[in-house]
Amino acid sequence: MAMNQVWGLLVVLVFFNGCFIEEQRHTCAQARIPRSKKLMNASVVSRPEVVKIGSILTFDSTIGKIGKIALEAAVEDVNSDPTVLNGTKLELTIHDSNSSGFVGIMEALQFMESESVALIGPESSALTHMISYVVKELKIPLLSFTATDPTLSSLQYPFFIRTTHSDLFQMAAIADIIDYYEWREIVAIYIDDDHGRNGITSLADQIAFKRSKISYKAPINPDATREDIRDVLLQVSFKESRVLVVHTCTNWGLDILDVAQELKMMDSGYVWITTDWLSTVIDINSPLPKKSIAAMQGVITLRSYIKDSQLKRKFVTKWENSTKLGLNTYSMYAYDTIWLLARALDDFFHQGGNISFSKGPQMKDSQGTFLNLDSLSVFNGGKILLKNILGVQMNGTTGPIEFTSDKSLVFPAFEVINVIGTGFRTVGYWSNSSRLSTSPPETLNKNLTNQSSSSELLYSVIWPGQTVIKPRGWFFPQNGKQLKIGVPVRVSFQDFVEEVKGTDRYVGYSIDVFIAAVKLLPYAAPYTFYSYGDGHKNPAYTDLVSLVNAGVYDAAVGDIAIISNRTRMADFTQPYIESGLVVVAPVRRVSSGTWAFFRPFTAELWCVIGICFLVVGAVVWILEHRRNDEFRGTPRQQVVTTLWFSFSTLYFSHKQNMTSSLSRFVLILWLFVVLIISSSYTASLTSILTVQKLSSPIEGIDSLKSNKDRIGYQESSFVRNYLVEEIGISENRLVPLNLPEDYEKALNDGPQNGGVVAIVDERPYIELFLSTRCQFSIVGQDFTKNGWGFAFQRDSPLAIDISNAILKLSETGELQNIHNKWLLRSACSSQGAEFSVDRLELKRFKGLFFIIGLACFLALFVYLVLIIYQYTKHKPDPSESPGTTPGRLQTFISFIDEKEDSLNTRSKKRLRQTSTFRSNRDIVSLNGYRSNRKESSSIAPECSEHGD
Repeated sequence: MAMNQVWGLLVVLVFFNGCFIEEQRHTCAQARIPRSKKLMNASVVSRPEVVKIGSILTFDSTIGKIGKIALEAAVEDVNSDPTVLNGTKLELTIHDSNSSGFVGIMEALQFMESESVALIGPESSALTHMISYVVKELKIPLLSFTATDPTLSSLQYPFFIRTTHSDLFQMAAIADIIDYYEWREIVAIYIDDDHGRNGITSLADQIAFKRSKISYKAPINPDATREDIRDVLLQVSFKESRVLVVHTCTNWGLDILDVAQELKMMDSGYVWITTDWLSTVIDINSPLPKKSIAAMQGVITLRSYIKDSQLKRKFVTKWENSTKLGLNTYSMYAYDTIWLLARALDDFFHQGGNISFSKGPQMKDSQGTFLNLDSLSVFNGGKILLKNILGVQMNGTTGPIEFTSDKSLVFPAFEVINVIGTGFRTVGYWSNSSRLSTSPPETLNKNLTNQSSSSELLYSVIWPGQTVIKPRGWFFPQNGKQLKIGVPVRVSFQDFVEEVKGTDRYVGYSIDVFIAAVKLLPYAAPYTFYSYGDGHKNPAYTDLVSLVNAGVYDAAVGDIAIISNRTRMADFTQPYIESGLVVVAPVRRVSSGTWAFFRPFTAELWCVIGICFLVVGAVVWILEHRRNDEFRGTPRQQVVTTLWFSFSTLYFSHKQNMTSSLSRFVLILWLFVVLIISSSYTASLTSILTVQKLSSPIEGIDSLKSNKDRIGYQESSFVRNYLVEEIGISENRLVPLNLPEDYEKALNDGPQNGGVVAIVDERPYIELFLSTRCQFSIVGQDFTKNGWGFAFQRDSPLAIDISNAILKLSETGELQNIHNKWLLRSACSSQGAEFSVDRLELKRFKGLFFIIGLACFLALFVYLVLIIYQYTKHKPDPSESPGTTPGRLQTFISFIDEKEDSLNTRSKKRLRQTSTFRSNRDIVSLNGYRSNRKESSSIAPECSEHGD
């Protein structure tokens, strides 16, 4: 449908186009002379002498002025360098659109008649949208260094090429700034055209990722007067948000700030953030009039970041010598656009491309006959040239020029600028890779480890009103609007919230806390309470919170528990009182009784203590048996001695001396364990005998879960769902109760008489209930932990400010005073009504038993190693045991049972026998030697006599 509308418009425009250019071509007939012959004789040489390109600018606009100068300078530089296009010259024709969309379209069509291979511009995104349809059909690339509308990147416009950065990246930078300062709502002021609307839509998408939103959009008519702007800003001044983002063009921006100055909207408390139009005005038109400078004090704006380079410095020098206008980044983008096109044309000619035009089949109507569009031609090499443009990789004055897959320039980056005095200063940088930072993007990109972990991503900013304190970003407008506060109408426990009959007033602990917190706010916050509930039963608080989420109420004030499903619907303040679910049950006073001395320990702990006494006694007996006579004797004597020793350690009255180092080690640790156990027993028994205790068959939520009796809960509270879904208690066991009197009756009746065995409710309610009912008590510990707070709509800044006020109330003690006023009761507080378990359990002494168990194990292990070593060294000789030879195990057991002194005596005896045997053997050997000597001596004389 859009294409049909465009072509319908083209038919009309082309019809009038002939008359529009009559003065240039003298007659309309000449404008409609068939050009087929001319088209067929198109240049066939690979490199023509001249290549025509066109541009549409608005000469009286700020960007139009500098764009014209930059484009002409670039064409001059390209044509003066024969190595760029090998002798081919660029012929640039620039037309002035006079800020008229109609004239802009007509001029675009004129360029289509002049066989231009590319079109540069226009400034307006709206006009660019229209012309993009035309160039798509005529296969002519459309390059723009000013049309930043993000939607132009759509596949719908294949021949559109943006040679600057899309507003998508500007909006991402602004979203990061808003998130850095933790603002949650902003107001968007913009010109109501394609450029303004689509840019603000991108901003809304970006800040949505940061959990922020645009609370109000303030569009300005493109043809608005100063009075129209004033009317729009007056509406903005009535809004709560004081964070204002201005997305407009250079022609309107200063007027918006000037009117805001007159309306006192540039004072302290406001935040003004603009897109790069403001930095463009400052760069090009400096010095600005004092009135304009005064209207932009404290404003934050963006400017495309271009790092320093030799090409940039060279262009800056040339610019300063050619014009008095200031240099802006758009000047450099315009300059680089010509060079980009020249590089692409050079590649085009290298590939054998030529400049030729023809009529296309898309120029025919439904009957197949040509429409009256003879003056328009299709560029045959348009697709190839488009591909070459997108494939160019070069360095320009703006840095590396290269396109991504979605036709966006690489490395989008911006400076974050704070306007101060007669100038400005850079407070930070933003890039698509490093996001906000106080360091230039190339520094971070070279070495990612240089990225600072500091929370300071921007330097300090001087805000409107000449303050360095970060503005809160929102304010209650002075337009009579009051906060609608939903208050539950309770029928029980009205000490927390109560409606004064016949009035619109509410009293109670929760109400007093809220009123005191509002008084601490640094601004006026008018509010009105609205009742929620029928007055017959307590209302469902989750439903009340859902109404806050739906916008029916601005907030809900009362005894509202902060639980997970409610936090998903609203923002809660800091808890002003601790809460949690507890179990309350009937209790009876426990007397000491005859067997009270058994009560300090549980049966399980008594058993473990007894086993430890026996084990330690056995271990000591094993370690002392071989060397200590006190642990020897008949089996009966040894058992008695071991038991006596073991249990006498309880009173530290054991008389046996320890001769083994291992047994001393075990005994020392055991006496330490006994000391702890006896001290704990004494303390617990003292408490039992001197302090009255309360007892209940219910010990907490676990015992409730295990039995089958009925359980009470407060009607309409979240307790029911929690018990069913989280604890797993059957729904038919739950009994809803409404009033404290219902609680008392149900507990007194008990489950056998239609009552309940216990009630589960939040601690503040139960404490108030027990303040005058001492026959009941809380049993066990809180099995959930939460608190009560006030609910506000999501992302409401009031939630944070009220939270800070609650903290101040707590620090000053005022919160405790309010608590004492409404909730302090003394009827049962002195009687220790809360149920407590006085029996010591095994789990409290596990560490001690582990220590003594480990000591016994190590001692026995070392002892066993020593025994085995001694056995191998002093193993009994079988010859010493006459009769049957005993087995190896029996021999080892006998060895262990043998006293160590006997072992030493036997070893010495064996050593003496061995020595005697060796002595006798030596004597025998000596006697044999002597007899041999004698025989030798007697033979020798005989030999000598015979010799004679």
